[in-house]
Amino acid sequence: MGRRRKGRDVSGWLIVDKPAGLTSSAVVNKVRWAFDAKKAGHAGTLDPDATGVLAVALGEATKTVPYVTDALKAYEFTVRLGQATNTDDAEGEVIAASDERPSDTEITDALGAFVGDIEQVPPQFSAVKVDGERAYKRARDGDELALAARPLYVDSLLLIDRPDRDHATFEMVCGKGGYVRSIARDLGRTLGCLGHVRNLRRIWSGPFDAEDGLTLDQLDALARSPALDAHLIPLEAALADLPEVKTTAEGATRLRNGNPGMVFASDAEYGDTCWASFDGRAIAIGQYKSGELHPARVLLDH
Repeated sequence: MGRRRKGRDVSGWLIVDKPAGLTSSAVVNKVRWAFDAKKAGHAGTLDPDATGVLAVALGEATKTVPYVTDALKAYEFTVRLGQATNTDDAEGEVIAASDERPSDTEITDALGAFVGDIEQVPPQFSAVKVDGERAYKRARDGDELALAARPLYVDSLLLIDRPDRDHATFEMVCGKGGYVRSIARDLGRTLGCLGHVRNLRRIWSGPFDAEDGLTLDQLDALARSPALDAHLIPLEAALADLPEVKTTAEGATRLRNGNPGMVFASDAEYGDTCWASFDGRAIAIGQYKSGELHPARVLLDH
């Protein structure tokens, strides 16, 4: 028999306003400790120097992580114009410089090429795997990697401030899998001035906003106390973009056992991914087919 994981059976989401200087995994571990929770995970990694929304899932909420990861998210970031770095952010070494500086109009005109369905090459220092090894490990060894371009949907990219000729601040709304550092690098190249990310903040991710997040100081102050549980967001919040279908007590029992259960559809159409609820609580996530939900993920007591 395997060893049982110690901790509480606590489920829900906690929004952390991540500070710079910590990895996303370190924040998740701290949240898990603060709740004494058996299980925790997060919906979308932030670079160590990035700040903002880190949505941490506890217990059964970890089964809803993909629906937050797949949702749109928004970033505010400042680009240092005139310098390229080997990491595409301020942590790296400057590898090229330019005296060229674009006007606000030139910047705005260039942004259209980065909106919609685009292709972007990840930074050399990224978690992309190359021959089974993380790219950043190879890059640290001095390897120059030929990384394949990846698709990214960018809903909007706006110039929101120009503090001085060397800096420009943007707000971007995009889908999953994007690298803001790549946007900064490629925009700098397009403008002929080079560029890298100076600072980066995720201001919202799916249904979760940075302004609702706890700081780590607040987390420490509330750790291992009932007051911390009051900050948990029900796991159903992660399912806001999916149709809800309601079920009966009998249907809930069948769904909890992994079997198709009868549901009452609202806006769901045949084949849609939906979540079934009973007495206001999510029971399962799956496909709606002719009056039944065929569960792919069963949500236990939460």
